[in-house]
Order: sequence, then structure tokens, then C-alpha cells
Amino acid sequence: MSQFLKSFAKNESGATAIEYGLIAAGISVVIITAVGLIGGRVQATFEGIATSLGAEVG
Repeated sequence: MSQFLKSFAKNESGATAIEYGLIAAGISVVIITAVGLIGGRVQATFEGIATSLGAEVG
């Protein structure tokens, strides 16, 4: 049993998986924030285009 605990303590693959998960979560937060910040501008641009073309916006 003590040999199992020693090998478990030396195993770093779980820590690596957690690190990759944290990196992915960080990137996701950045993407969501960026989309939220520019989303209104993109919507306004497309509404302006639709209005110029004579389409109903809504």
C-alpha cells in the first residue's frame, strides 16, 4: 500500500491535466468577454446594413 501511495505522489499527469483545464477555462473567459464587448457593435452594424437595404429590423 505504501508503494502505491509513493507512486501516486510522484505521478504528475493529473496535475498536468488540471493545468490544461485551467488554461482552457482562461481562454474561454477571454473569448466570452471579447464576444460580449463587440457583440453590440456587430449587431448595430448589421442593423444599419439591413436598414439601408430596406429590410425590417427587429
